[in-house]
Amino acid sequence: MPEKRWFWATLTLSSITIVSVVLAAWELVENRLFRDADYITLHYLYITRGVASSLLLAFWAAWFVLHQRRKSEADLRRSRDLYRGLLEAFPGAVILYDAELRVLEWNAPAERMYGYPRDEILGARLPILPQPKTAELEDFLRRVQSGVAVLDVETLRQPRSGEPFEVQLSLLPFREGPGPLCFLEVTSDIRERVRWRRQMMEIEKLTSMGKMAAGTAHHLNSPLAALLIRTELIRRHSTGPAFDADLARIEEGLQFCRHFVQRLLDFTRVMPLEKAPQDLATVIESIAGFFQPAILSRQVNLTVDTSEGRGQLVLADRNQLETLLLTLLSNALDAVPAGGEIHLRCRRSPGTVGFTVSDNGSGISAAHLEHVFEPFFTTKEPGKGTGLGLAIARNVVMEHGGSIAIESQPGEGTTAIVDLPLAAVGEAIEKVVP
Repeated sequence: MPEKRWFWATLTLSSITIVSVVLAAWELVENRLFRDADYITLHYLYITRGVASSLLLAFWAAWFVLHQRRKSEADLRRSRDLYRGLLEAFPGAVILYDAELRVLEWNAPAERMYGYPRDEILGARLPILPQPKTAELEDFLRRVQSGVAVLDVETLRQPRSGEPFEVQLSLLPFREGPGPLCFLEVTSDIRERVRWRRQMMEIEKLTSMGKMAAGTAHHLNSPLAALLIRTELIRRHSTGPAFDADLARIEEGLQFCRHFVQRLLDFTRVMPLEKAPQDLATVIESIAGFFQPAILSRQVNLTVDTSEGRGQLVLADRNQLETLLLTLLSNALDAVPAGGEIHLRCRRSPGTVGFTVSDNGSGISAAHLEHVFEPFFTTKEPGKGTGLGLAIARNVVMEHGGSIAIESQPGEGTTAIVDLPLAAVGEAIEKVVP
């Protein structure tokens, strides 16, 4: 409003000044050159003066108005470029829509985040709202209409391709002049933040698991120790080698249970390893024999080939190595149906010796495959697994300087590949010379 007043005041004053100057100059010319002119001449002079003044005044007014208009248009273009630049430089997705959810503005980060080009989406109904979030947005709109801004709310938005993902949303009222109320939505992608937060929760769960494992170890170690003592007493009164072999297997199972409970206890803290040179083939054959009853009860075929690992020593903690093997065999057994097959084979490569555990079970999808080593992640039905097995397995392999990988195709089966470094010559001698 002040600018309009200034414009008309400037135009009026400048026009009066021009007319005054023209009239004054014309009077001087008439007094010097046409003092003795007759009435008709003077009459035409007055008409000429009026026409000239009008033309000059019209030319000046037209030039002034055109100049001001060009200046205003230049200012408007600069303001629009500044507004557009700020909008595009803003890191979040900025979306303006009306009460009918028709998109009125859409910046470049919104294009990148949601996959819809600006030219295509302007005027269209907002397409990024997942169906379960419709009622939530309606509630947000009512709150904004009542004068309460919605700030920093975590919700979901649907991109053009892919699954809905987490965003942080702020919704503000926007009104241009006397126009209708619109809604300014600002969102930022917080998938990475949510992922880290979930990992922090998993760490907290893992810490709690460690505390529970301490209590479990305290309560289980005593009965396991008592069972081991009774096994030893029974062996002293045994009368046959077959009976002794059965007792040895029972004792081996009890020892494994004790070490597995202890391993859960140690999982969340660094413990010294009792490494010694181990014949990988011997360890594999021992665990395969221990696992045989579970294999037979499930009517599954287990094939063991240790030819490439025989005589190959690895510097390892025997209990941890057994835990690793049993974990991978248990996962394979859970994955195959009755009549399925599991293959346990040794493998050699320069500087390493390892093994593979393959099954012809249901396999793992690509989306789940990248998460299989995360603590508490499991594809099994609720109550069928804790999600700790492969996390412990990877921890064991890393502590021994090796590598572990999982290869799988849905419907075709899964293969776990473990490689461990060969024991050095000096370490291997310890196997022979105490």
